[in-house]
Amino acid sequence: MDFEEILAKCGHSSRYQFLLLALYGYLMVVVSMHYFSQNVISFVPDHWCYHEQLENRSFAEIEAIYSQFEKPSCTRLEKIDEDGLNHTLSTERCNRWIYKYDFGYKSMNTELNWVCDEAYKARVGQSLFFVGSVCGTLVFGLLGDRIGRIKALILANWCGFLGDFSTIFASSLVSFSVSRFISGLAADANSYLMYILILEYVSPSLRNVGLNTVLGSFYCLGLIGASWLAVWVGHWRIFLACSSVPLLLVTLFYFLVQESAQWLVTRNDIDGAIRRLQRVAKINRRQVADDDFRTFRSYCEQHYRKEAKEAEKSEVKLLDMLKTPRMRSTAFKLLLIFIIITPCYNTIARNVEGLGISPFIMFSLNALTLPPSGYLQGLLQDRIGRKATAVSWMAITGLFAAAAGLVISQGSNRNVLLLVGLTLAARFGVSIADGASSQFSTELIPTSVRGRGVAVVHVAGFAASFISPYILHLGTYFKPAPSIILGLLFLSGAYVCLLLPETRNRKLPMSLAEGEEFGRGEGIFDFITNMRKGERSEVEVEVEMSTKPLEEDTLMTKAVQP
Repeated sequence: MDFEEILAKCGHSSRYQFLLLALYGYLMVVVSMHYFSQNVISFVPDHWCYHEQLENRSFAEIEAIYSQFEKPSCTRLEKIDEDGLNHTLSTERCNRWIYKYDFGYKSMNTELNWVCDEAYKARVGQSLFFVGSVCGTLVFGLLGDRIGRIKALILANWCGFLGDFSTIFASSLVSFSVSRFISGLAADANSYLMYILILEYVSPSLRNVGLNTVLGSFYCLGLIGASWLAVWVGHWRIFLACSSVPLLLVTLFYFLVQESAQWLVTRNDIDGAIRRLQRVAKINRRQVADDDFRTFRSYCEQHYRKEAKEAEKSEVKLLDMLKTPRMRSTAFKLLLIFIIITPCYNTIARNVEGLGISPFIMFSLNALTLPPSGYLQGLLQDRIGRKATAVSWMAITGLFAAAAGLVISQGSNRNVLLLVGLTLAARFGVSIADGASSQFSTELIPTSVRGRGVAVVHVAGFAASFISPYILHLGTYFKPAPSIILGLLFLSGAYVCLLLPETRNRKLPMSLAEGEEFGRGEGIFDFITNMRKGERSEVEVEVEMSTKPLEEDTLMTKAVQP
């Protein structure tokens, strides 16, 4: 009796799994607020250099005066002509500004005057945030495989709280950069470890529709909450204080969430795995016979004892994935997918300024695309598979991004509604492409190195995200260039996904040996053939798996009856 069968008897779509989804929903709210707080605290509204003659002017009048100059936000005037024709430029740099606050919100950039010549300071801090995310994702991924998913998850969220809360007191570039680095340590690691746990404990149907709907819905609430919490409190320091404290409540997960039983098996702690499964069965109000657990123990000892004994002498290392040809090929393809999709995601998801509407409104509109995208992603993965979903939506999103670039290239004559619509369509598509490729990749990595493997591919993605600002910067030389590059990247990612095996309706690999054999002999277009043949959805497979143990129990009962 393998893990999937014993989990079906303990319950894989019951009370405990819904508890996991509820906790994951809470985590998505606080994680989204933490991840995008970087944007919220650094919003830069329309601004112009201060002049005493402008004190009683309306914003429209001020904008009209400065619109005559090449750099209206950073131009300093020595004298303003009342006729509005012959203004005298000053040779001194501007050191004070008039800000047109969006909804009265005062960001860090406006309070510290990090605009114009000092605008780079905020970007340095943001860069350090991503440096921290690279380090944190790798470190907590290693910890997740060494000390367990739950403990590593809690430590990551503590780092997020410490970094965000210490940012409140930052007033210089050095203090701001250090605090953002600490905050960045939690980015991604404070969510994907829980994601791994859920994948290992829930049924295929909940992995698809349930998990992705929860992810999209609560991530949406977090983004909308972050935007309007900032507007409500009106100041970036108060906003960070309010958004960082909920990260500490993740500590309670230690008492509510069971450690990964699959991970414990790979650590040669079969007794610990059985105890976790027994607790799951108790929460789900399932009666599982001791004979079933003994059968499961025998299966684990037979299939994983050799690898476990080797692990006692030498820990199973992530680099062991590179020792066999098929696992090595899969590892490099997964790295390439994240190197492609993560910069594309960050470029599109964080692009909320300069579109002709308030960034707070754009943030909320972006967030509203997440619940339907999450639901559609789960539905498609269940019906047509992970591979088809990832491939198709990478290609579709590339087309949306390219179309938005064509609108941007029209300059001041662009249609704002069309641009916002295409931007939202690209945001919708990149959410599906990113989510599908993430789940696809996570399922392909064997359980014994899953935490470290997911960490490494995420690190590669975050490291590649450093090119996002440069992609956008190319637009100053050739406006459609960023969109063309994004389109090519999405198409390249779709091709790489074609080279990987499908995981739908497949038993996921636990050991490196199983990972080496996974998908052997499968062609790159076999998933299309399976779709045409009407391969059963995972919901139907799950129903069969759940009824099979009941049928076996019924037969055993009849056998012992006199």
